[in-house]
Amino acid sequence: MAPGAKHSAVAAPDGGWGWMIVAGCFITTICTRAVTRCISIFFVEFHMHFSSEYSRTAWIHSLVDCTTMLCAPLGSYIGNRLSCRVAVMVGGLLSSVGLILSSFASSLEYLYLSLGILTGVGFALCYTPAVAMVGTYFSERKALAYGIAMSGSGIGTFVLAPVVQLLIEHYSWRGALLILGGVVSHLCVCGALMRPLDSHCFPIKTEAPGENKEKEGCFFLSATEEYSFLLIPDFLLLSVSFLFLAFGCSVPFVYLVSYSLSIGVSHQQAALLMSVLGVMGIVGNITFGWISDRQCLRAYRRVSYLLAVGLEGLGCLFVPLLRSFSLLVPFSLFYGYFDGAYVALLPVVTSDIVGPTHLSSALGVVCFLHAVPYLISPPIAGWLVDQTGSYTAAFLLCGFSLICSALILATVTLARRCSKGSSPSLLPRIKPSRS
Repeated sequence: MAPGAKHSAVAAPDGGWGWMIVAGCFITTICTRAVTRCISIFFVEFHMHFSSEYSRTAWIHSLVDCTTMLCAPLGSYIGNRLSCRVAVMVGGLLSSVGLILSSFASSLEYLYLSLGILTGVGFALCYTPAVAMVGTYFSERKALAYGIAMSGSGIGTFVLAPVVQLLIEHYSWRGALLILGGVVSHLCVCGALMRPLDSHCFPIKTEAPGENKEKEGCFFLSATEEYSFLLIPDFLLLSVSFLFLAFGCSVPFVYLVSYSLSIGVSHQQAALLMSVLGVMGIVGNITFGWISDRQCLRAYRRVSYLLAVGLEGLGCLFVPLLRSFSLLVPFSLFYGYFDGAYVALLPVVTSDIVGPTHLSSALGVVCFLHAVPYLISPPIAGWLVDQTGSYTAAFLLCGFSLICSALILATVTLARRCSKGSSPSLLPRIKPSRS
Protein backbone atom coordinates (compact mmCIF):
# COMPACT_ATOMS: atom_id res chain seq x y z
CA MET A 1 0.00 0.00 0.00
CA ALA A 2 1.38 3.40 -0.96
CA PRO A 3 2.12 5.84 1.88
CA GLY A 4 -0.95 7.79 2.90
CA ALA A 5 -3.29 5.58 0.88
CA LYS A 6 -6.62 4.67 2.43
CA HIS A 7 -8.17 1.25 2.70
CA SER A 8 -10.91 0.64 0.20
CA ALA A 9 -14.18 -0.66 1.48
CA VAL A 10 -14.82 -4.32 0.79
CA ALA A 11 -18.33 -5.66 0.25
CA ALA A 12 -19.57 -8.25 2.73
CA PRO A 13 -19.04 -11.66 1.09
CA ASP A 14 -22.00 -13.33 2.88
CA GLY A 15 -20.02 -16.55 3.13
CA GLY A 16 -16.49 -17.87 2.66
CA TRP A 17 -14.30 -17.08 5.66
CA GLY A 18 -17.36 -15.40 7.13
CA TRP A 19 -18.56 -18.80 8.34
CA MET A 20 -15.31 -19.20 10.26
CA ILE A 21 -16.02 -15.82 11.84
CA VAL A 22 -19.48 -17.13 12.78
CA ALA A 23 -17.86 -20.22 14.29
CA GLY A 24 -15.45 -18.05 16.28
CA CYS A 25 -18.28 -15.86 17.53
CA PHE A 26 -20.31 -18.98 18.35
CA ILE A 27 -17.57 -20.31 20.64
CA THR A 28 -17.04 -16.82 22.07
CA THR A 29 -20.67 -16.61 23.15
CA ILE A 30 -20.35 -20.04 24.77
CA CYS A 31 -17.28 -18.98 26.74
CA THR A 32 -18.73 -15.60 27.75
CA ARG A 33 -22.51 -15.46 27.95
CA ALA A 34 -23.12 -19.17 28.65
CA VAL A 35 -20.45 -19.26 31.37
CA THR A 36 -21.94 -16.11 32.90
CA ARG A 37 -25.35 -17.78 33.02
CA CYS A 38 -23.88 -20.90 34.61
CA ILE A 39 -22.44 -18.80 37.43
CA SER A 40 -25.98 -18.85 38.84
CA ILE A 41 -25.45 -22.57 39.55
CA PHE A 42 -22.66 -21.53 41.92
CA PHE A 43 -25.09 -19.15 43.64
CA VAL A 44 -26.31 -21.67 46.23
CA GLU A 45 -22.77 -22.97 46.80
CA PHE A 46 -21.42 -19.48 47.50
CA HIS A 47 -24.43 -18.69 49.67
CA MET A 48 -23.89 -21.77 51.84
CA HIS A 49 -20.07 -21.74 51.93
CA PHE A 50 -19.75 -18.08 52.97
CA SER A 51 -23.00 -18.02 55.02
CA SER A 52 -24.09 -14.82 53.29
CA GLU A 53 -27.41 -13.21 52.45
CA TYR A 54 -28.96 -13.60 49.01
CA SER A 55 -28.48 -9.92 48.22
CA ARG A 56 -24.72 -10.05 49.00
CA THR A 57 -24.16 -13.25 47.05
CA ALA A 58 -26.05 -11.87 44.05
CA TRP A 59 -23.42 -9.16 43.64
CA ILE A 60 -21.03 -11.75 42.16
CA HIS A 61 -23.25 -12.45 39.15
CA SER A 62 -24.16 -8.76 38.92
CA LEU A 63 -20.53 -7.69 38.79
CA VAL A 64 -19.69 -10.19 36.04
CA ASP A 65 -22.56 -8.93 33.88
CA CYS A 66 -22.04 -5.27 34.77
CA THR A 67 -18.29 -5.29 34.13
CA THR A 68 -18.78 -7.15 30.83
CA MET A 69 -21.23 -4.52 29.64
CA LEU A 70 -19.55 -1.50 31.25
CA CYS A 71 -16.22 -2.27 29.59
CA ALA A 72 -17.75 -3.22 26.23
CA PRO A 73 -16.78 0.15 24.69
CA LEU A 74 -13.19 -0.67 25.67
CA GLY A 75 -13.47 -3.88 23.66
CA SER A 76 -14.83 -1.89 20.71
CA TYR A 77 -12.02 0.65 21.04
CA ILE A 78 -9.27 -1.99 21.05
CA GLY A 79 -10.96 -3.82 18.18
CA ASN A 80 -11.18 -0.63 16.10
CA ARG A 81 -7.75 0.77 16.93
CA LEU A 82 -5.68 -2.44 16.95
CA SER A 83 -7.66 -5.44 15.73
CA CYS A 84 -10.53 -7.68 16.80
CA ARG A 85 -8.01 -10.52 16.93
CA VAL A 86 -5.95 -8.76 19.60
CA ALA A 87 -9.03 -7.79 21.63
CA VAL A 88 -10.44 -11.33 21.75
CA MET A 89 -7.13 -13.02 22.55
CA VAL A 90 -6.26 -10.61 25.37
CA GLY A 91 -9.78 -10.91 26.73
CA GLY A 92 -9.58 -14.69 26.69
CA LEU A 93 -6.38 -14.61 28.71
CA LEU A 94 -7.79 -12.22 31.33
CA SER A 95 -11.08 -14.09 31.78
CA SER A 96 -9.33 -17.45 32.10
CA VAL A 97 -6.97 -16.08 34.76
CA GLY A 98 -9.94 -14.58 36.60
CA LEU A 99 -11.76 -17.91 36.82
CA ILE A 100 -8.64 -19.77 37.91
CA LEU A 101 -7.94 -17.23 40.66
CA SER A 102 -11.58 -17.47 41.77
CA SER A 103 -11.07 -21.14 42.60
CA PHE A 104 -8.82 -20.00 45.48
CA ALA A 105 -11.36 -17.52 46.90
CA SER A 106 -11.49 -17.08 50.67
CA SER A 107 -14.32 -14.50 50.82
CA LEU A 108 -17.10 -12.94 48.80
CA GLU A 109 -15.02 -9.79 48.41
CA TYR A 110 -12.28 -11.88 46.77
CA LEU A 111 -14.85 -13.22 44.29
CA TYR A 112 -16.11 -9.69 43.62
CA LEU A 113 -12.63 -8.83 42.32
CA SER A 114 -11.51 -12.06 40.64
CA LEU A 115 -14.77 -13.36 39.20
CA GLY A 116 -16.75 -10.13 39.03
CA ILE A 117 -14.13 -7.64 37.80
CA LEU A 118 -11.22 -9.50 36.21
CA THR A 119 -13.30 -12.14 34.41
CA GLY A 120 -15.88 -9.51 33.45
CA VAL A 121 -13.24 -7.30 31.83
CA GLY A 122 -11.94 -10.29 29.87
CA PHE A 123 -15.43 -11.13 28.63
CA ALA A 124 -15.93 -7.48 27.61
CA LEU A 125 -12.83 -7.47 25.43
CA CYS A 126 -14.00 -10.65 23.67
CA TYR A 127 -17.74 -10.27 23.21
CA THR A 128 -18.30 -6.98 21.37
CA PRO A 129 -15.49 -7.32 18.76
CA ALA A 130 -16.50 -10.91 17.98
CA VAL A 131 -20.16 -9.95 17.47
CA ALA A 132 -19.22 -6.93 15.38
CA MET A 133 -17.04 -9.05 13.08
CA VAL A 134 -20.08 -11.10 12.01
CA GLY A 135 -21.79 -7.90 10.87
CA THR A 136 -18.85 -6.97 8.63
CA TYR A 137 -18.87 -10.33 6.82
CA PHE A 138 -22.64 -10.63 6.24
CA SER A 139 -25.31 -8.42 4.71
CA GLU A 140 -28.09 -10.37 2.98
CA ARG A 141 -27.90 -13.29 5.44
CA LYS A 142 -27.03 -11.19 8.46
CA ALA A 143 -29.92 -12.31 10.70
CA LEU A 144 -29.23 -15.99 10.02
CA ALA A 145 -25.51 -15.53 10.64
CA TYR A 146 -26.22 -13.79 13.92
CA GLY A 147 -28.78 -16.43 14.82
CA ILE A 148 -26.17 -19.18 14.46
CA ALA A 149 -23.43 -17.17 16.17
CA MET A 150 -25.56 -16.11 19.13
CA SER A 151 -26.95 -19.64 19.56
CA GLY A 152 -23.67 -20.41 21.29
CA SER A 153 -25.18 -18.85 24.39
CA GLY A 154 -28.06 -21.33 24.35
CA ILE A 155 -26.01 -24.38 23.36
CA GLY A 156 -23.41 -23.50 25.96
CA THR A 157 -26.04 -23.17 28.67
CA PHE A 158 -27.63 -26.47 27.62
CA VAL A 159 -24.32 -28.33 27.80
CA LEU A 160 -22.57 -26.49 30.63
CA ALA A 161 -25.44 -26.32 33.14
CA PRO A 162 -25.56 -30.08 33.95
CA VAL A 163 -21.80 -30.42 33.44
CA VAL A 164 -21.08 -27.64 35.95
CA GLN A 165 -23.45 -29.25 38.44
CA LEU A 166 -21.60 -32.58 38.07
CA LEU A 167 -18.25 -30.84 38.41
CA ILE A 168 -19.42 -29.20 41.63
CA GLU A 169 -20.60 -32.56 43.00
CA HIS A 170 -17.33 -34.32 42.14
CA TYR A 171 -14.71 -31.60 42.59
CA SER A 172 -16.51 -28.93 44.68
CA TRP A 173 -17.13 -25.40 43.44
CA ARG A 174 -13.40 -24.66 43.54
CA GLY A 175 -12.55 -27.48 41.15
CA ALA A 176 -15.45 -26.52 38.88
CA LEU A 177 -14.19 -22.93 38.59
CA LEU A 178 -10.68 -24.18 37.85
CA ILE A 179 -11.93 -26.36 35.00
CA LEU A 180 -14.08 -23.53 33.64
CA GLY A 181 -10.94 -21.40 33.55
CA GLY A 182 -9.38 -23.95 31.19
CA VAL A 183 -12.51 -24.02 29.02
CA VAL A 184 -12.59 -20.22 28.72
CA SER A 185 -8.95 -20.14 27.62
CA HIS A 186 -10.21 -21.37 24.23
CA LEU A 187 -11.22 -17.75 23.59
CA CYS A 188 -7.60 -17.21 22.53
CA VAL A 189 -8.16 -19.71 19.71
CA CYS A 190 -11.35 -17.88 18.70
CA GLY A 191 -9.39 -14.66 18.52
CA ALA A 192 -6.96 -16.23 16.04
CA LEU A 193 -9.91 -16.80 13.66
CA MET A 194 -10.87 -13.10 13.60
CA ARG A 195 -9.24 -12.20 10.29
CA PRO A 196 -10.19 -8.63 9.36
CA LEU A 197 -12.23 -8.15 6.20
CA ASP A 198 -11.27 -4.51 5.70
CA SER A 199 -10.27 -1.45 7.68
CA HIS A 200 -13.30 -1.86 9.98
CA CYS A 201 -11.40 -4.03 12.43
CA PHE A 202 -7.84 -3.27 11.32
CA PRO A 203 -7.79 0.46 10.63
CA ILE A 204 -4.02 0.99 11.02
CA LYS A 205 -2.53 2.23 7.75
CA THR A 206 0.79 3.53 6.52
CA GLU A 207 1.06 7.27 7.00
CA ALA A 208 2.90 9.81 4.91
CA PRO A 209 5.67 11.77 6.64
CA GLY A 210 4.25 14.59 8.74
CA GLU A 211 0.69 13.21 8.58
CA ASN A 212 0.74 12.15 12.25
CA LYS A 213 1.16 15.75 13.39
CA GLU A 214 -1.98 16.80 11.56
CA LYS A 215 -3.90 13.86 13.08
CA GLU A 216 -3.15 14.97 16.75
CA GLY A 217 -5.40 17.96 16.15
CA CYS A 218 -8.12 15.79 14.55
CA PHE A 219 -8.58 13.21 17.35
CA PHE A 220 -11.70 14.87 18.72
CA LEU A 221 -13.18 15.18 15.24
CA SER A 222 -12.46 11.51 14.57
CA ALA A 223 -14.10 10.43 17.84
CA THR A 224 -17.13 12.61 17.09
CA GLU A 225 -17.54 10.96 13.69
CA GLU A 226 -17.15 7.48 15.14
CA TYR A 227 -19.97 8.05 17.65
CA SER A 228 -22.19 10.20 15.43
CA PHE A 229 -24.87 7.50 15.59
CA LEU A 230 -25.68 8.72 19.13
CA LEU A 231 -27.59 11.58 17.51
CA ILE A 232 -29.90 9.26 15.56
CA PRO A 233 -33.38 9.53 17.18
CA ASP A 234 -34.22 5.87 16.56
CA PHE A 235 -31.03 4.76 18.33
CA LEU A 236 -31.78 6.99 21.33
CA LEU A 237 -35.29 5.55 21.67
CA LEU A 238 -33.93 2.03 21.27
CA SER A 239 -31.45 2.80 24.05
CA VAL A 240 -34.24 3.69 26.48
CA SER A 241 -35.90 0.38 25.67
CA PHE A 242 -32.59 -1.42 26.31
CA LEU A 243 -32.42 -0.03 29.86
CA PHE A 244 -35.70 -1.71 30.84
CA LEU A 245 -34.73 -4.86 28.96
CA ALA A 246 -31.42 -5.18 30.80
CA PHE A 247 -33.09 -4.66 34.17
CA GLY A 248 -35.39 -7.63 33.71
CA CYS A 249 -33.65 -10.18 31.51
CA SER A 250 -30.93 -11.36 33.92
CA VAL A 251 -33.13 -12.11 36.96
CA PRO A 252 -34.52 -15.48 35.76
CA PHE A 253 -31.03 -16.78 34.98
CA VAL A 254 -29.82 -15.81 38.44
CA TYR A 255 -32.79 -17.00 40.52
CA LEU A 256 -34.46 -19.82 38.58
CA VAL A 257 -32.19 -22.46 40.17
CA SER A 258 -32.58 -21.14 43.73
CA TYR A 259 -36.35 -20.70 43.24
CA SER A 260 -36.62 -24.28 41.99
CA LEU A 261 -34.72 -25.58 45.01
CA SER A 262 -36.98 -23.59 47.35
CA ILE A 263 -40.09 -25.43 46.08
CA GLY A 264 -38.53 -28.88 46.45
CA VAL A 265 -36.94 -29.45 43.04
CA SER A 266 -33.71 -31.48 43.16
CA HIS A 267 -30.33 -30.02 42.22
CA GLN A 268 -30.11 -32.07 39.02
CA GLN A 269 -33.63 -31.05 37.97
CA ALA A 270 -32.83 -27.40 38.66
CA ALA A 271 -29.72 -27.66 36.47
CA LEU A 272 -31.87 -29.36 33.81
CA LEU A 273 -34.16 -26.32 33.77
CA MET A 274 -31.14 -24.19 32.88
CA SER A 275 -30.34 -26.67 30.11
CA VAL A 276 -33.87 -26.37 28.76
CA LEU A 277 -33.47 -22.59 28.76
CA GLY A 278 -30.31 -23.04 26.78
CA VAL A 279 -31.59 -25.45 24.14
CA MET A 280 -34.70 -23.37 23.49
CA GLY A 281 -32.46 -20.35 23.17
CA ILE A 282 -30.76 -22.19 20.30
CA VAL A 283 -34.10 -22.75 18.57
CA GLY A 284 -35.08 -19.12 19.09
CA ASN A 285 -31.72 -17.86 17.79
CA ILE A 286 -31.82 -19.80 14.54
CA THR A 287 -35.55 -19.78 13.71
CA PHE A 288 -36.03 -16.06 14.34
CA GLY A 289 -32.82 -15.32 12.48
CA TRP A 290 -33.91 -17.37 9.46
CA ILE A 291 -37.45 -15.97 9.47
CA SER A 292 -36.25 -12.36 9.80
CA ASP A 293 -33.98 -12.79 6.77
CA ARG A 294 -36.95 -13.50 4.50
CA GLN A 295 -37.41 -10.73 1.94
CA CYS A 296 -40.99 -10.06 2.97
CA LEU A 297 -40.11 -9.75 6.68
CA ARG A 298 -36.84 -7.79 6.67
CA ALA A 299 -38.73 -4.54 7.17
CA TYR A 300 -40.36 -5.98 10.32
CA ARG A 301 -37.24 -7.03 12.22
CA ARG A 302 -37.91 -4.42 14.90
CA VAL A 303 -41.48 -5.68 15.33
CA SER A 304 -40.20 -9.26 15.71
CA TYR A 305 -37.72 -8.06 18.32
CA LEU A 306 -40.28 -6.24 20.47
CA LEU A 307 -42.69 -9.20 20.28
CA ALA A 308 -39.95 -11.50 21.57
CA VAL A 309 -39.15 -9.17 24.48
CA GLY A 310 -42.82 -8.66 25.37
CA LEU A 311 -43.65 -12.37 25.40
CA GLU A 312 -40.52 -13.06 27.44
CA GLY A 313 -41.75 -10.61 30.08
CA LEU A 314 -45.24 -12.10 30.03
CA GLY A 315 -43.83 -15.51 30.84
CA CYS A 316 -42.04 -14.16 33.95
CA LEU A 317 -45.34 -12.95 35.44
CA PHE A 318 -46.55 -16.55 35.77
CA VAL A 319 -43.46 -17.97 37.52
CA PRO A 320 -44.82 -17.50 41.10
CA LEU A 321 -47.74 -19.76 40.15
CA LEU A 322 -45.44 -22.59 39.02
CA ARG A 323 -44.75 -24.76 42.07
CA SER A 324 -43.36 -27.97 40.60
CA PHE A 325 -40.72 -29.19 38.17
CA SER A 326 -43.33 -30.26 35.62
CA LEU A 327 -44.75 -26.72 35.54
CA LEU A 328 -41.36 -25.00 35.41
CA VAL A 329 -40.33 -26.96 32.31
CA PRO A 330 -42.91 -25.20 30.06
CA PHE A 331 -41.73 -21.85 31.44
CA SER A 332 -38.13 -22.72 30.58
CA LEU A 333 -39.23 -23.72 27.08
CA PHE A 334 -41.20 -20.51 26.57
CA TYR A 335 -38.75 -18.08 28.16
CA GLY A 336 -35.70 -19.70 26.59
CA TYR A 337 -37.18 -19.54 23.08
CA PHE A 338 -38.00 -15.84 23.15
CA ASP A 339 -34.80 -15.00 24.99
CA GLY A 340 -32.87 -16.61 22.14
CA ALA A 341 -35.02 -14.72 19.63
CA TYR A 342 -34.30 -11.28 21.06
CA VAL A 343 -30.59 -12.04 21.55
CA ALA A 344 -30.26 -12.91 17.85
CA LEU A 345 -32.20 -9.84 16.71
CA LEU A 346 -30.59 -7.26 19.01
CA PRO A 347 -27.40 -6.77 16.92
CA VAL A 348 -29.47 -6.99 13.72
CA VAL A 349 -31.84 -4.22 14.82
CA THR A 350 -28.88 -2.13 15.97
CA SER A 351 -27.12 -2.66 12.63
CA ASP A 352 -30.27 -1.71 10.70
CA ILE A 353 -30.32 1.62 12.54
CA VAL A 354 -26.64 2.65 12.63
CA GLY A 355 -25.27 0.73 9.63
CA PRO A 356 -22.29 -1.68 9.49
CA THR A 357 -19.71 1.12 9.67
CA HIS A 358 -20.67 2.10 13.21
CA LEU A 359 -21.80 -1.36 14.35
CA SER A 360 -18.82 -2.14 16.58
CA SER A 361 -19.00 1.18 18.43
CA ALA A 362 -22.81 0.98 18.64
CA LEU A 363 -22.68 -2.50 20.14
CA GLY A 364 -20.20 -1.19 22.69
CA VAL A 365 -22.67 1.52 23.67
CA VAL A 366 -25.57 -0.95 23.75
CA CYS A 367 -23.64 -3.21 26.10
CA PHE A 368 -22.63 -0.18 28.18
CA LEU A 369 -26.32 0.64 28.63
CA HIS A 370 -26.86 -2.85 30.04
CA ALA A 371 -24.18 -2.35 32.70
CA VAL A 372 -26.00 -0.54 35.52
CA PRO A 373 -29.27 -2.52 35.19
CA TYR A 374 -27.26 -5.76 35.18
CA LEU A 375 -25.43 -4.54 38.28
CA ILE A 376 -28.44 -3.59 40.39
CA SER A 377 -31.26 -5.89 39.28
CA PRO A 378 -30.08 -9.20 40.85
CA PRO A 379 -29.24 -7.56 44.23
CA ILE A 380 -32.59 -5.74 44.21
CA ALA A 381 -34.34 -9.02 43.45
CA GLY A 382 -32.29 -10.68 46.21
CA TRP A 383 -33.27 -7.91 48.63
CA LEU A 384 -36.93 -8.50 47.77
CA VAL A 385 -36.46 -12.22 48.46
CA ASP A 386 -34.77 -11.47 51.80
CA GLN A 387 -37.50 -9.03 52.83
CA THR A 388 -40.58 -10.95 51.67
CA GLY A 389 -39.34 -14.53 52.03
CA SER A 390 -40.75 -15.19 48.57
CA TYR A 391 -39.62 -14.93 44.94
CA THR A 392 -42.94 -13.48 43.77
CA ALA A 393 -41.95 -9.81 43.85
CA ALA A 394 -38.62 -10.50 42.13
CA PHE A 395 -40.17 -12.27 39.13
CA LEU A 396 -43.02 -9.74 38.85
CA LEU A 397 -40.50 -6.90 38.76
CA CYS A 398 -38.59 -8.75 36.05
CA GLY A 399 -41.71 -9.37 33.95
CA PHE A 400 -43.04 -5.82 34.11
CA SER A 401 -39.62 -4.41 33.23
CA LEU A 402 -39.42 -6.53 30.06
CA ILE A 403 -42.99 -5.62 29.09
CA CYS A 404 -42.19 -1.91 29.57
CA SER A 405 -39.20 -2.30 27.26
CA ALA A 406 -41.41 -3.78 24.54
CA LEU A 407 -44.17 -1.19 25.05
CA ILE A 408 -41.75 1.73 24.72
CA LEU A 409 -40.40 0.42 21.43
CA ALA A 410 -43.88 -0.55 20.19
CA THR A 411 -45.28 2.91 20.92
CA VAL A 412 -42.43 4.64 19.12
CA THR A 413 -42.58 2.25 16.16
CA LEU A 414 -46.35 2.67 15.81
CA ALA A 415 -46.11 6.46 16.08
CA ARG A 416 -43.45 6.58 13.37
CA ARG A 417 -45.44 4.35 11.03
CA CYS A 418 -48.55 6.48 11.54
CA SER A 419 -46.62 9.69 10.88
CA LYS A 420 -45.07 8.24 7.73
CA GLY A 421 -48.47 7.11 6.51
CA SER A 422 -50.10 10.50 7.04
CA SER A 423 -47.25 12.80 6.06
CA PRO A 424 -47.73 12.66 2.26
CA SER A 425 -51.30 13.97 2.49
CA LEU A 426 -50.22 16.81 4.79
CA LEU A 427 -47.50 18.11 2.51
CA PRO A 428 -48.37 20.18 -0.59
CA ARG A 429 -47.46 18.73 -3.91
CA ILE A 430 -44.71 20.82 -5.52
CA LYS A 431 -44.18 20.50 -9.23
CA PRO A 432 -40.56 20.65 -10.33
CA SER A 433 -39.73 23.89 -12.10
CA ARG A 434 -38.65 23.80 -15.72
CA SER A 435 -35.56 25.67 -16.74
